[in-house]
Amino acid sequence: MDTDNKEAWGSRVGLVLAMAGNAVGLGNFLRFPAQAMQNGGGAFIIPYLVCFVLMGLPLLYVEWAMGRFGGKSGSHSTPFMFGSMGKSFLWKYVGVMGLFISVGICAYYTYIEAWAISWAYHSAMGHFIGMSQEQVAAFFTNYIALGTSEPVVVWILCVALNTWILSRGLQGGVEVAAKIGMPLLLLFGIVLAVRGATMTAGHHGAVYSGVVGLNYLWTPNFNSIWDPVVWRNAAGQIFFTLSLGMGSIHCYASYVKSKDDIALNAMSAGWMNEFVEVVLGSAIIIPIAVGYLGVDKVVEMTRGGSGFGIGFMTLPYLFTQWGPLLSALSGIMWFGLLFFAGITSSLAMGTPVMAFLEDHFSWKRRSGALAFGLAVLILGIPSVLSQEAFNEFDYWAGTIALVVFSLAEITLFAWVFGMEAGWKEITDGADMKVPVAFKYVIKYVTPVFLLIVFVGSMPDIWATLTKKVTFHVAVARGLMVSLFGGIAWLVYLADKRRAAL
Repeated sequence: MDTDNKEAWGSRVGLVLAMAGNAVGLGNFLRFPAQAMQNGGGAFIIPYLVCFVLMGLPLLYVEWAMGRFGGKSGSHSTPFMFGSMGKSFLWKYVGVMGLFISVGICAYYTYIEAWAISWAYHSAMGHFIGMSQEQVAAFFTNYIALGTSEPVVVWILCVALNTWILSRGLQGGVEVAAKIGMPLLLLFGIVLAVRGATMTAGHHGAVYSGVVGLNYLWTPNFNSIWDPVVWRNAAGQIFFTLSLGMGSIHCYASYVKSKDDIALNAMSAGWMNEFVEVVLGSAIIIPIAVGYLGVDKVVEMTRGGSGFGIGFMTLPYLFTQWGPLLSALSGIMWFGLLFFAGITSSLAMGTPVMAFLEDHFSWKRRSGALAFGLAVLILGIPSVLSQEAFNEFDYWAGTIALVVFSLAEITLFAWVFGMEAGWKEITDGADMKVPVAFKYVIKYVTPVFLLIVFVGSMPDIWATLTKKVTFHVAVARGLMVSLFGGIAWLVYLADKRRAAL
């Protein structure tokens, strides 16, 4: 390698918390409850858990194994990890997607972090007190429509904070942020979940108790379980919730020692994420919203399955029903929780970019962090100025690319690198016995699962590509194509440097 990358994790706890922080994101608290409400309540949990076992856990094992394998040869990002495992030079260019996705998602993800910071501030200052639900919704709509003033300033500060933490390195930055952010996230989540579950009808204006929302969410509607759309949505949620197919897990795992366990670490991070999503994520938005608005209204409001409407436009109004003090505290905890969920994920996205520059171009940590921050600022401008551009980045970088990259990586791992060698990498140094069934699930079941998801997405991809686009969408697409091409060019230069040594 061009440089000796001496980054390392300070402790196993720090590694697991950082990995969990990478996985625990906005989708745990916003997208999952909305998806469950729209896809059969408790019946959604069945395909969701099946997808977790047949796709989520196998991909976790694969990405941890690929990361540790790459770290042995000094590669801490996916281009040259893939190059070391594949027989063709083209695999390193497939690995470009791991860096492309990280930067592409961060371009709009940091903007959502800025929303959370702003809404925590407005909640603390009591700005939502006295507003109607419609006025709170209009306040948010106007906020993100401006593209100037407060949202832009807070977004820039948010990118600067990410850059500063990344510049402090793995132990001094990312690990410290995870050790602070994850416990606070769990604390805030537990407090709000208890509050939601214990709401009583007639108290603070609630029409129903919090249990009504939980009952709806956990009562299976088995009529929906055979709907292929429900299964597709469950598979999509697994990608969102575990941060699979991004290149960040590979990078984090590349800094473990060659004989350190990855199997138990992967399981620990994965199940911690599931607890946060299924238990805490279900017990905040839905019980509170149903308690005031009723089941039918909440089902209508979650149509589309994002949860942003309830999370940012409805909950602040509902919190005000609890009085000024409790309203302020609840707003700080809810939006603080979303901020910590967001920033621990965006830090994970920045780490592989810095590692790539450090490994192959001998860049210092601070220079790599600044380069990442600058790229996020440039790419994020369209998302800040236009909701259409925001959605475009989310669709291509945050949805379609995840499926394509995951399909490519499991093909490489199981069929090119070889399942025997891959299984040895997964189980070597393992602190737990990995069920041998996963060997066959990884080789046969997960690739087919991913292929079905990808083929099922083709009509929507084609419709998106062929419809008339606006200026902002065209700019967003142009920036994404330029980003992918620029990273591929850097990989080419890095390969030339390696050959010259």
